[in-house]
Amino acid sequence: MNWSMVVDPMFHLPFAAGLVVALVLPLLGVLLRLRDEWLAALGLAHLAGASGLVGLAGGVPVVVGAPLGALAGAVLKGLGRFRGNTVYGLMILAGWAATLLVAANTALGSVMGHALVEGQLYFAGPVHLVSALVLAAGAAVVLPWVMPRLIRARLFPGHEAANGLPAWRWHLAFDALAALGMALGTGILGLMGAFALVFVPPWMAFRMAPNWRACLGLSAAIGVAGYGLAFAIALAGDQPFGPVLVAVLLAAGALMPLLPGKG
Repeated sequence: MNWSMVVDPMFHLPFAAGLVVALVLPLLGVLLRLRDEWLAALGLAHLAGASGLVGLAGGVPVVVGAPLGALAGAVLKGLGRFRGNTVYGLMILAGWAATLLVAANTALGSVMGHALVEGQLYFAGPVHLVSALVLAAGAAVVLPWVMPRLIRARLFPGHEAANGLPAWRWHLAFDALAALGMALGTGILGLMGAFALVFVPPWMAFRMAPNWRACLGLSAAIGVAGYGLAFAIALAGDQPFGPVLVAVLLAAGALMPLLPGKG
């Protein structure tokens, strides 16, 4: 394994872009798990991949096309007042079908479809880093506002309706943030890599953390640590990043029975 690749300046910018995403996605995953909507990550990622390919077919860059599809899914979910994972299961099926059909009927569809599944971390550039920083800034603004409201909606589901609160505003704001996060994560880390960051770290943190604040911190720490380890292993071993990231996070999850937790 060529460990010198890990410190090659060529990969400093891609590493930074992915690191920001790896910090934000687990935080979004904690709230999705709180709402029992963790499947949202996979549904939005499929829509992002499909709309990214459709955009390419029409000459629209992936960084524009992918978020549009994911945002459309978030808006549809919000306007329809859907709750739970059913609507996201439908998004997965729709995105999967659209992705394969576009890939089969366009010149670059097959290549780009493969790239969206595996991710394009090694080729991430300034646009990806700026987009990741914008996502992080958006999360820093939106999450402190929506988090207590989403927790209250989970613990006291009748409170919003009983008090006539405009709940659609914070639910839609979070759905839109999750959509943008998954669209960007899919483009940089790959579809399953982004989903793994939303699913595995919160799953582990919910078991081990003694309180909500610790759950957020632990989830982010697991995501960042898993990302850094996967980046080093993938570069040194000349492996595709997405599958290595998923494998590293699954290995961390396999240690769950040995870790202290709530059971």
